[in-house]
Amino acid sequence: MKYMMFVATDTAPDTSPEPQADIEVWGADVDGRGKWVMGDRLRPLEDATTVRVRSGELLVTDGPFTESKEWIMGFDILECEDLDEAIEIASKHPMARNGRLELRPFWPIDEG
Repeated sequence: MKYMMFVATDTAPDTSPEPQADIEVWGADVDGRGKWVMGDRLRPLEDATTVRVRSGELLVTDGPFTESKEWIMGFDILECEDLDEAIEIASKHPMARNGRLELRPFWPIDEG
């Protein structure tokens, strides 16, 4: 099953004295296990564009639509056996301590 993992900031990061994980080590491990499909960083909030259509009118707004102190700074697509495996992979990502990771399973169109 494919999972989208949003990599987001958090206003309350972990403050434990344990050393921080290395993103390159995490990436090599997940890719080496054949679980990483793709991922990338995202430009900052100032570069976001929100698109909506209301009553037939196109509304384009610079920046994100919601006000938030947290922001999605990247993503990874993982191919995992199940949610437990996706959680195990996410738990080792450096942003699990410095931010937060949101996992969402793909919902194929043909599954209604």
